[in-house]
Amino acid sequence: MKALTIRQLPPEVADAIDKAAARNRTSRNKAVIGLLEQVVRSPKKPVLYHDLDRLAGAWSEKEARDFDRHLAKQRTIDKELWQ
Repeated sequence: MKALTIRQLPPEVADAIDKAAARNRTSRNKAVIGLLEQVVRSPKKPVLYHDLDRLAGAWSEKEARDFDRHLAKQRTIDKELWQ
């Protein structure tokens, strides 16, 4: 089994380790291993981004139609390139 040394552990992380060790009545080492196993085994949740929310619904009907029209031009397949 591999050994690992962790330096400059943030105080809030150290506190979480200490609390997990006390809660489970185990050593800090076993608490760290348990916490790492939880993270590795837990299912990944999809990340939701909200940085473009302010743009949703911001276009007029005409702007949306113009965008779709220009996008349709880009989606046209040039048959000469695919011979």
